Amino acid sequence: MDKAAFNIEEELNKLPAKPGVYLMHDRDDAIIYVGKAVILRNRVRSYFRESTKKTLKIQQMVKHIAWFEYVVTDSEMEALVLENNLIKENQPKYNTMLKDDKTYPYIKVTVADDFPRIVMCRRVIKDGAKYFGPFTSGEAVRETIDLLRKAYKIRSCRMSITAGEEKKGAERKCLYYHMGQCDAPCDGMADEEEYRSNVEHVLDFLGGDHRQVVADLTAKMQKASDELEFERAMEYRDLIENVRKVSEKQKITDTGGDNRDVIAIARNEESVIIQMFFIRNGRIVGREHYYMQHAADEATEDILSAFLMQFYLGAPFVPKEILLPFEPSQAELISEWMSRQMSSKVSLVVPVKGKKEKLVQLAQENAQIKLDQDVEKLKRNLERTTGASEEIARLLELSGLHRMEAYDISNISGFESVGSMVVFEDGRPKTNEYRKFRIKSVEGPNDYASMEEVLTRRFEHGLEEREASSEPGKFSKFPDLILMDGGKGQVNVCEEVLSRLGLDIPVCGMVKDDNHRTRGLYYQNRELPIDRTSEGFHLITRIQDEAHRFAITFHRKLRSGHQVHSLLDDIPGIGPKRRRALMKAFDSLDDIKRATEEELQEVEGFNAAAAKSVYDFFHKSS
Repeated sequence: MDKAAFNIEEELNKLPAKPGVYLMHDRDDAIIYVGKAVILRNRVRSYFRESTKKTLKIQQMVKHIAWFEYVVTDSEMEALVLENNLIKENQPKYNTMLKDDKTYPYIKVTVADDFPRIVMCRRVIKDGAKYFGPFTSGEAVRETIDLLRKAYKIRSCRMSITAGEEKKGAERKCLYYHMGQCDAPCDGMADEEEYRSNVEHVLDFLGGDHRQVVADLTAKMQKASDELEFERAMEYRDLIENVRKVSEKQKITDTGGDNRDVIAIARNEESVIIQMFFIRNGRIVGREHYYMQHAADEATEDILSAFLMQFYLGAPFVPKEILLPFEPSQAELISEWMSRQMSSKVSLVVPVKGKKEKLVQLAQENAQIKLDQDVEKLKRNLERTTGASEEIARLLELSGLHRMEAYDISNISGFESVGSMVVFEDGRPKTNEYRKFRIKSVEGPNDYASMEEVLTRRFEHGLEEREASSEPGKFSKFPDLILMDGGKGQVNVCEEVLSRLGLDIPVCGMVKDDNHRTRGLYYQNRELPIDRTSEGFHLITRIQDEAHRFAITFHRKLRSGHQVHSLLDDIPGIGPKRRRALMKAFDSLDDIKRATEEELQEVEGFNAAAAKSVYDFFHKSS
């Protein structure tokens, strides 16, 4: 299809009156929206009718549609599945999206094997094994498996072992046997009946009955103690304590021992949070919250519907019952799809009384608590960032303060002096705009001269970028405020550079006390006191520390590569032979720096390009 010649009106007339999925593309050919329709002709045409009421998000989306395509399906069910597959694959900008795309761990017991093993997995397949989960913590799953292996010596290896099979002597007992965590069925040492009994205890434990495990371990602890094997008795004691910890993590709920998921939703003007409880065999084995993107002006029923499809699409396990706070859009269709996926009935239930309704309420309370926490966290972050910037602006009587740049110099005995420039916008570090400078024109430990070089190079380069192109360069943005790591001296250096370049940017010094802690700001020839408990003060301290850290890190990186390094090594196009020729032709580095291009071209082995490279290195911004 020729996208450039795509005529939306003509293509709308070609749409079939059949179910299917449509994909909206922008001018860059990116998929910006995926939807499904019972009748493609009616649904797609509705986007382009002025009389159709649209949400703000859809209005914005329609403005960016350059062309569309569609896929016809045999049924609405097929369209539903295809729609969500395409959403998951393409992450369209205007679709309501499940932000978290997690896979959860399960505990798998291979009960069909002669000597079953216990392992962690992330997929549930029909292989005759028993699965427990999902769990929200992989660490908790590993702890549980480790506990059961120690308690019942259940293997985890992938070796194929058949009961009664004659061993050929080639098998070797692994480390777990020597650690007392496996009875080595691979070597014919495990009793099949006893092993199977232990597996049953493991299944009971994973099913929620921890009493038998505690009883078994207590008996073993007592036996070891009676036989004066106190070290082994202590091991059993620790295992019993671990069992109790695992039991506490799995809150018991009186739900008849069934498997179900409980889902609730909380939202405000900016955020939507979904809270889930995973109940397996009547116990809450985990809970998790999720964020939905691009959902601000979507109906809550549609958000819940999108979550159900995106979360359970491709899920290894769907419980027979999902408890919800209200009925989602397309509820019957989603339930039918889930039932087909699991080959058994899956019900979407909105309980109105009893224990199930209380479970939904509990999930709803947790969702609202998480949303409130996020709002409070956002408020604190705004106070620490934007609020702190505004506080500094008020202190300095600036009309606005969006971008701040801070500078620092680092050197050891003047060697390999480097400068750092860090950038904060609205109180947040913008690390991709940090810049590093290697000092080229200063010999010895002279921080003022080094700072002058850094500032001159930074703003000269910025002015050149502004004059050369309308496209922004890496130095073309100028700050609303410059922060210098020091007092009057550093501020004066900066103001002299700015004055020479014809720039009018406020400059402020970050003054430290005798203990090297920030005590105030030096601005317009006076030191301004600042409340050390304020967010503005904390932001200034963070900026100062970041400028210092960035300079030190760069300096250490340079020192780690070599102990002695010539500045000439960094000149493009100048290799060892030409470097030796330079050192032979000139008495010092300063003489090389002062040399003209004509003088450099007279050096043995130099041409015009090499001479220009050396000259530019010492005289142009970089």
